[in-house]
Amino acid sequence: MTQLAPTRTRDVSTRVLVGLGLLVIVGVSLFIRKDVFALLAVLALAAAMWELARAFSRADIHLPLVPLLVGTVGILVSAYTTGSEALVVAFLLTVGGAVVWRVLDGSGRPALRDAAAAAFATAYLPFLAGFALLMLAEGDGPARVALFILLGVASDTGGYAVGSLLGRHPMAPSVSPKKSWEGLAGSIVLACVVGVVGVQTAFAAEPWIGAVLGLASVVTATLGDLGESMIKRDLGLKDMGRVLPGHGGLLDRLDSLLPTAPAVWLVLALLVPAS
Repeated sequence: MTQLAPTRTRDVSTRVLVGLGLLVIVGVSLFIRKDVFALLAVLALAAAMWELARAFSRADIHLPLVPLLVGTVGILVSAYTTGSEALVVAFLLTVGGAVVWRVLDGSGRPALRDAAAAAFATAYLPFLAGFALLMLAEGDGPARVALFILLGVASDTGGYAVGSLLGRHPMAPSVSPKKSWEGLAGSIVLACVVGVVGVQTAFAAEPWIGAVLGLASVVTATLGDLGESMIKRDLGLKDMGRVLPGHGGLLDRLDSLLPTAPAVWLVLALLVPAS
């Protein structure tokens, strides 16, 4: 039987322990008081915005951090307290404010590329994350957010486990050489299982709804992971940061969850009305 090298074993152990620690923190914050989770989400997204700004600076792209951080707080708080229309309005105001700030900052650099990057960063981070806060605001919000997070974790875990053991056929070798079609199959199986069990346990919903959630989560999580891999490859980065041992930066953990949030929100809103 082939054994893992000591260094690889330590890396995997660290990854697992940090991942479990994050799940515990999220779970405690969700089911003790929703406001605590909302605060953690705001802090995490602000830190992720800072990571993205540092990464972009490697390509001489300078995000206007002040309006983006203020806008991140505004978008997430608006989604949580007021709803989807406020989420859209806050997003548009943040993009407009960031563009104006960048044009008037007096740096002397061409503003178009930085302004476009600011619009992308706003859409990529706080806007997508805002859908998780929309779920949280519902009466059964903690259950919705917990299922959303578990679906993202299941997609990542299933893909990592099966891909590491059985992966032979790369999915996108030029973007992420370690991602395989076998790993995708593992993601689908585990995410669908989590989806079916989750909707029946939390909402007493039909099993097929859980399967739909599982499939939708795998599609969005995979696209999110590949999208961040493309950004890192273009910037010459292995990880977006070093905040989380064994995982990299916060963005390296949020990459699959961010595009999954609107997908899970939409499926649940259509098929599992809030209680």
